[in-house]
Amino acid sequence: MKQKEALEILKMGHNVFLTGAAGSGKTYILNQYVTWLKDNGVSVGVTASTGIAATHMQGMTIHSWAGIGIKDDISFNDLKKMAEKSYLKKRFKYARVLIIDEVSMLHHFRLDMVDNVCRAMKEDDRPFGGLQVVLCGDFFQLPPISHGPEKASFVYHSEVWNNMDLKVCYLDEQYRQQDAELLNILNDIRSNKVTDATLNPLRQRYKKEVVGQVEPTKIFTHNIDVDRINEEALEKIDEDEQAYEMIITGKQKLGEVLVKSCLAPEILRLKKNATVMFVKNNHDKGYVNGTLGMVVRFDEFGSPVVKTRDGVEITATPESWVIEEDGKVLAEISQVPLRLAWAITVHKSQGMSLDAAEMDLSKSFEPGMGYVALSRVRTLDGLKMLGWGEKAGKVNEEVLEFDQEFKKEAESVSEWLKSLDGAVIKKSQEDFFKGIKPTEKEKGANLSTYEQTKKLVMKKIPLGEIAKKRGVTVGAILTHLEKLKETSPELDMSYLQPEKKRLAAIKKAFAKTDDLKLAPIRAKLGKSYSYEEIRLGRLFL
Repeated sequence: MKQKEALEILKMGHNVFLTGAAGSGKTYILNQYVTWLKDNGVSVGVTASTGIAATHMQGMTIHSWAGIGIKDDISFNDLKKMAEKSYLKKRFKYARVLIIDEVSMLHHFRLDMVDNVCRAMKEDDRPFGGLQVVLCGDFFQLPPISHGPEKASFVYHSEVWNNMDLKVCYLDEQYRQQDAELLNILNDIRSNKVTDATLNPLRQRYKKEVVGQVEPTKIFTHNIDVDRINEEALEKIDEDEQAYEMIITGKQKLGEVLVKSCLAPEILRLKKNATVMFVKNNHDKGYVNGTLGMVVRFDEFGSPVVKTRDGVEITATPESWVIEEDGKVLAEISQVPLRLAWAITVHKSQGMSLDAAEMDLSKSFEPGMGYVALSRVRTLDGLKMLGWGEKAGKVNEEVLEFDQEFKKEAESVSEWLKSLDGAVIKKSQEDFFKGIKPTEKEKGANLSTYEQTKKLVMKKIPLGEIAKKRGVTVGAILTHLEKLKETSPELDMSYLQPEKKRLAAIKKAFAKTDDLKLAPIRAKLGKSYSYEEIRLGRLFL
């Protein structure tokens, strides 16, 4: 199925299972649909099974969104307590669509838990309380992790799966791999038909150097190998070290979730000539999650300048990762979007597209590991094999059977869509939108979080009062102001300036340093100056 067809079905309001091989554009379609919903003011729960996957979509984990946390079951009393929480009541009251990405890593019983919570909170006994539900993932990739004696089962074993009337959209285009030989290898693994002929091209890449300006990222199966390689490589560089501290604002527990899930480290240590990887998408600046490069220098503000494999120089400035709900930022972290990239784990690599990689898959311990790792690279020329284990070429036998059924169902869905007149499709989409169209009150609640802050600034409301009205921290509002300074330079924020003498001291401290980081400035000024006051002063440099 083509991406355009899948988007048409989503806009018709059907519950959808969106699947396809790695690199087929599943997350791209989700982001297209989320943008369409938000542009029309529709409240949508953007979630994923893991924090890492959630950051790819500016969302939160499904566990956090549904309020189930790490529970393995939900009792009547649990539901009763949840119904008393105002933020959950509001979330479910306005929600019209729920998206869950990377469902391959979600336990079957947790999908049933989410279903039960939605029914109870929406007071509607239809599956998920009548929400449109979009499940996205590829079961050939990494499965849910089991911590107890119970075997981890995929979500298609959940009770609600067969009651959702899912339309299966199986994407069959390829947007990552540009190499027919590599595609054949991936297809052989995916269909469990790995032979000597499959492995021969990989053997040709055994310890074969990758040609290019940037040292390839090493992919290993275990964290201990990754951490050791990165630290050793950085220590070998005889250059001055620069450190960047992550700024965390908002609700503490949600902030901790963001920190754990974010690929950027809390303390980022860099040196000139360090191999790095961008860990966020920013198409305007010319990088995506997985873009490799080397630090070639630090600019006058202390920001690292990275030369990518294509020879393009990009100045890496702090980016934000947020958990946002109904236009409000609940938690936010800010960090330079880089990490040392001599090595990463297979799990961390999921969702990335790499130009060059070295892989040691000799210790593969999970079906799908080899498939996930190999599908990160675009061409065989960008691959250097360091090791291959028997399990690296294995996929889950059960998934093979279900995948055939998914393909048949997707063919039927595609034929059904083609049989519909264009006017019928449009009418169906219009009817769906009428059902989820937000009220004027909901439109106000779903206004861009930055726009909401901007309106209050235009009314000259004090900083603390803005935070109180928005229901977020002062730190979150400062992040909004920093963004508004870039996007709305005409906005008058002068009334927010710190007291004249203190602003002068802040400006003087910044003038004596080569960067804009907060920690060194506070060290100069002393503890009587809070991080928030220094950030505020920084706006007026």
